Amino acid sequence: MWPAQKEEAQDWIRQRLAGFAFDGRAGDIPWRVAGAKQRPAAVLVPLVWHEAGPTVLLTRRTESLSTHAGQVSFPGGKVDEGDSSVIAAALREAEEEIGLAQEQVVVLGTLPQYVTITDFVVTPVVAMLQPPLQLRPEPGEVAEVFEVPLALALDGRQYEKHSYVRDGVQGQYLAMQWQHYTIWGATAAMLRLLSQALQQAV
Repeated sequence: MWPAQKEEAQDWIRQRLAGFAFDGRAGDIPWRVAGAKQRPAAVLVPLVWHEAGPTVLLTRRTESLSTHAGQVSFPGGKVDEGDSSVIAAALREAEEEIGLAQEQVVVLGTLPQYVTITDFVVTPVVAMLQPPLQLRPEPGEVAEVFEVPLALALDGRQYEKHSYVRDGVQGQYLAMQWQHYTIWGATAAMLRLLSQALQQAV
């Protein structure tokens, strides 16, 4: 599936992201439509190149945060006025949260925007990283950084659909398990969308 060389793999991913024909769903979960009231945000979807196979880098948020405490997420956050683009915002947030130097990041493209139930419209920025990585997680935000095999994240069979009720409104979300980590909600939805983009023929 994967080209043997990093540069070839990067081109392969770029082509699939650029040619992705999005049908408005991630797996069986409908994608929310962005409206005027949502605030822009961006996350970095970091793919780490290893000879044994690429991985996806994820973080676990600290338990002391006021929102999404302890959850697995991508590095990222809201777009600030000083950010020149959503890509710039994703790179800045990754540097602030986990100490990822921007010169170690090769941006490959973006996925369709994800609208959260907390009224953020998030642009997932897909990038390739070359180890070794000298990361410095910000202890006030990030409890740990870990990697999940990309082959697992691209396997649609790993995702389970769950139902929820929030403020009287019913909805559904995706979740997958890896080791002792539960990856769910927006992070799982964006990973599932990445799997659709990379597995679609172009």
